[in-house]
Amino acid sequence: MKIAFLLAAVMLLAPQAATAQPVFDSHVHLWDGETSLDAYETQVKAAGLTVSGLGVMWFGGPNQAREGDPADIRARNDALLALAAKHPNMVPIATVHPYDGEAALDELQRVAGRGVRALKIHPHTQKFDPADPRVLALVRRAGELGVVVVMDNANIVPGGDSEKLFNLALAAPRTKFVFAHMGGLNFRFWNILKMARTAEGLFGDNIYFDISATVTLAADAPIEEEFIWTMRNVGIDHVLLGSDYPQFSLAQTLAALERLDLTPAEKAMIRHGNAKALFDRP
Repeated sequence: MKIAFLLAAVMLLAPQAATAQPVFDSHVHLWDGETSLDAYETQVKAAGLTVSGLGVMWFGGPNQAREGDPADIRARNDALLALAAKHPNMVPIATVHPYDGEAALDELQRVAGRGVRALKIHPHTQKFDPADPRVLALVRRAGELGVVVVMDNANIVPGGDSEKLFNLALAAPRTKFVFAHMGGLNFRFWNILKMARTAEGLFGDNIYFDISATVTLAADAPIEEEFIWTMRNVGIDHVLLGSDYPQFSLAQTLAALERLDLTPAEKAMIRHGNAKALFDRP
C-alpha cells in the first residue's frame, strides 16, 4: 500500500518538476505585437511555466513578408525590435524576402547592426526557391554577420524541401541554420547527417532543428522510436524546443517532449541548453 502511494506521488510530482526546469521557446509568432505577447504570457503563466527565453517573429499568419515591399518589412522589423527592447528575455527574429536582392541584404545588415541574431525566411509562404542564387547570397551574408537563419522545414511544398535545404547548408558552411519542424513527417531524411559527418570536408555541422509541432505528433505515436532515433542521429545538441505559438501551446509541446523516451539530460538540452548556446544567451 505504501509503495503504491509513493508511486502515485511521484507521478503527480513529475510534471511539476519538469515545468520547474528552465525553458527556452525558440519558435513564437507574435502576429499582433504586444497583444500577442500578453496572450502568450497569460497562457504560459496559467500552465505554471516559466520561460527564460523566447525566439519571437512577426512573420506568419496574417503578416506576410512579400517580395517587392521592403519598406513594410523594415517597419515590421523595427516594431519587433522595439518590443524586444522592453523584454530582455526575447530574441527578436527579423525577416526579409530573399528575392528583394540588395534591399534584403541591406536590411539584414541593418538589423544585424542593431543586435539581431536570427533571421526567419519561409520558402512556402514567401514563395521562393531555396535553390535560387539570391537565397544563397542572403544566407552566406547572414553567416558573415553571425546571424542564425531559421527556415521552415515542414515539407509542405510539393516534393518536399529537405534536400534543397540540405544543399543550401552545404553551400553556406559558415552559416548556422535552424530548420523548423525537423522535416515534419519526412523527418527520416535528416538521418543523412550521420552519414554526411563521415565525409571529410563535406559538412560544416551547421544544421540545427526545432521540433515544434512535429513533436506533438510523434509522442505516443507509432513513429516515436524513429523520431527519437533521428533526433540522436542529427545530434541532441542540435535540437531546440519550439511551440509554434499560437498554433500550438508551450504546455502542449513540453508535455509531448516529456513523453518521449529521452534521458533527463537530453530533455534539458532540448528544453533550454541548446538554444542558450546557439543564441548566446547569458
